[in-house]
Amino acid sequence: MTITRTNVDALNAVVTVGVSKEDYADKVQKVLDNYRKNASIPGFRKGAVPMSLIQKQYGKAVLLEEVNKLLQEKLNSYLTEEKLDILGNPLPKVTDDFNWDADDFQFDFELGLAPEFQVNLAAKNNITLFKIIADDKMLNDQVERIQKQYGKLIAKDTVEEGDDLQVTFINEEQNINNATSIELELFKDKKTAKKFIGKKVGDVVEVSTKGLFDDDHKLMDYLKVDHDLVHGLDITVTVQIDGITTSEKAELNQELFDKLFGPGVVSSVEEVKAKIKEDAEKQFAQQADQKFLNDVTEFLLESTQFDLPAEFLVKWLQTAGEKELTAQEAQEEFDRSERGLRYQLIEGKIMTENNLQITFDDLKAYTSELIKKQMAQFGQMNPTQEDIDGIVARVMSNQDEVRRLSEQVMSEKMLSLFKEKVKAKSKEVSYEQFVKEMYGE
Repeated sequence: MTITRTNVDALNAVVTVGVSKEDYADKVQKVLDNYRKNASIPGFRKGAVPMSLIQKQYGKAVLLEEVNKLLQEKLNSYLTEEKLDILGNPLPKVTDDFNWDADDFQFDFELGLAPEFQVNLAAKNNITLFKIIADDKMLNDQVERIQKQYGKLIAKDTVEEGDDLQVTFINEEQNINNATSIELELFKDKKTAKKFIGKKVGDVVEVSTKGLFDDDHKLMDYLKVDHDLVHGLDITVTVQIDGITTSEKAELNQELFDKLFGPGVVSSVEEVKAKIKEDAEKQFAQQADQKFLNDVTEFLLESTQFDLPAEFLVKWLQTAGEKELTAQEAQEEFDRSERGLRYQLIEGKIMTENNLQITFDDLKAYTSELIKKQMAQFGQMNPTQEDIDGIVARVMSNQDEVRRLSEQVMSEKMLSLFKEKVKAKSKEVSYEQFVKEMYGE
């Protein structure tokens, strides 16, 4: 067998594989001999069927199969030996006048080559790495919510100042119908809150969404509308009063502290706030990291320029899936997936250049910590190492779980690398400020 490559351009090549009769003849003969031994054809004893009949009935199919096996084996070996970085899979070039009755064959395969490019993590950018702080207002509000949550709830018939309402926000045109709980002081305008004073269960109040809250983003929570709609949303919604309650706040004493955090963990309001601050900022850090990852991803996509063998990839997509696509469908699929493919190539280059790898120990340690956190959420604060190892073993026997966890481990490694090498500015903000930054407000 012979194999040669012709480079069409920097992103496309054609590999030509030559197959001669001596490459496949013995293999085809061996298969046909086995067919003859086992063939059951009326009029002939088993094993005594004439080879000419076997050849006529099975020869062409066996030839095609054996030649195809040789092709795949040779092509795969060639790609490995030449260390060719290809996109998709080799595509056979169809020849209408191909002659399977010849002794020697020549096959052409189109290749889409991965582009050459550089990734500059240290390039100038406008990325900000946020540190989100749980400020005093948030801590005080959280303590008050805890007091109300663990306080005595009293049902009422008539709305008064300071009450909590169970309501349904309704606007048929915008498909709004959301049941929720709300405190009267959440309304930005005191005139809006006063509309509810004296109302009873079953009454309805109409309010405008414009300036309803001090932050338009709260419309996402209480009306369940998309972020794209909330800014400047000016519609009238009907608020149906489903229930009225007031809360007798729980005392900030040791009994409440123990109920919240376990016996003796905290013993003062200051320690409660410190604990809330610690837990909240851990969660905030995850959100800040995710935004940082997203922003770095966008920066890399914009700053790392290279071409793709688009025509080849569209052609490859037509036959790559379970269902064959039309040329138009394949083009649409390429358009949808192009950014993802580009980032895969960028990410792969970053991983290679910085030797980012996932070891079995990395995966085991990450899974172990994940399980400890999950067990702690269910009150199992001190599981034995034997119990954890047993769960880890079960999790890692599932290939889908291993793949998912591997992606998470690599994401953490990429995050650490980006924090080290991407020149982002640092900014300390409250959670409310972060939300505004997050949505570009």
